[in-house]
Amino acid sequence: MPNQKGRDDIKNRIAKEGALSTQHFHSKIDGEKKMWARPPHKTALDYMWYCGELATSHRENFKKFYDLSHNIIPEYILNTTIEDDKQIDWLCHEALHRISVGSIKDIKNFWDATDIKEVKSWTQINDDKLIKVQWETNVGEWIEGFAPLDIQDRLDDLSISNSRIKIINPFDPAIRDRDRLKNIFGFEYKIEIFVPESKRTWGYYVYPLLEGSRFVGRIELKADRKKGHLNVINFWEEDDVKWSASRQKKLLSELDRFAASVDLDVVNWS
Repeated sequence: MPNQKGRDDIKNRIAKEGALSTQHFHSKIDGEKKMWARPPHKTALDYMWYCGELATSHRENFKKFYDLSHNIIPEYILNTTIEDDKQIDWLCHEALHRISVGSIKDIKNFWDATDIKEVKSWTQINDDKLIKVQWETNVGEWIEGFAPLDIQDRLDDLSISNSRIKIINPFDPAIRDRDRLKNIFGFEYKIEIFVPESKRTWGYYVYPLLEGSRFVGRIELKADRKKGHLNVINFWEEDDVKWSASRQKKLLSELDRFAASVDLDVVNWS
């Protein structure tokens, strides 16, 4: 944890100069520079942001600017104290509300702000507000879990997913729990931006491809902003998928939509 003097120095600078980004600090890493190692000021900024001493004021492109929390967050919110049991209740309730059906582990993983013991206790306390279920994984195994009381209404209201191919963001809530993703869809996925290039299975930034309710492939894309191009670096269909002309046409249409959404004009295949 960063020491108090270092944190106070940073806060004093922000108080005098206004919101600052990591580029306004120049501390260096001591010793061997390992992959993803961060200089002391970056560690301190992250720590103070996580514990609430600092807040995000704005971004310039991908650069986050930090300000003192009381300059960003209203005082009545900063001074509000919420008891632990109420926090746990909200976290568990809202997690299950969003995923509809899930195991204790699924509920815990959604926010990753509670532990298994707390979630298990919550399900016991709220036994009369939950429906116990078993749901079948992609490989035919059964997992015990829970659903909200309106689960049948949710199932009745489900619409049939269209067969359009969609490029899915690696950080989309629907796929960020990789174990749950595999259990439901049989799709193994890992984003490899933090993996050294020589150890990557796929590529730096690879998007899953969803067709209806089935993941059919993955694609590595990179933008060339100067030329206005979206470059397809690599493409892979899943082992059990036959890549037909119809699927290719749907993928090309999705790539055109994707490029337009980020202000790129041309799609290039390597």
